[in-house]
Amino acid sequence: MTVMEKPALSSNAAAAISYVTFLPAVAFLLLPSYKENQCLRFHAWQSILFCMFAFAGNIVLGAIALLSTLLGTAVLAYTMQLMFLFWLVLWVACIVRAMQGKRLKLPIIGGLAEKLSLK
Repeated sequence: MTVMEKPALSSNAAAAISYVTFLPAVAFLLLPSYKENQCLRFHAWQSILFCMFAFAGNIVLGAIALLSTLLGTAVLAYTMQLMFLFWLVLWVACIVRAMQGKRLKLPIIGGLAEKLSLK
């Protein structure tokens, strides 16, 4: 007879923690006491995809900044700051909604996260 262990964290807290980096998200997808919660799986997958898209976006913008000789350095610096602010606002919004037990389905990656969380 197997006894199901009760998770140490509430599902809302675990969902919010999964947005800290991709490492807790991966851990929550692997730990048996957490991986059965579909809402937590959604937040974990969205966190992983969000990290990947933010990283890729920053790489592309950085490459454009290095290759661009037409734009001044001030324009590129402000563009990078706006991109950082954009990622920060999305990140905080996802954490707040996860703590409330609700989903903030991001435009492109939200659908992917939803499909992956159903598996």
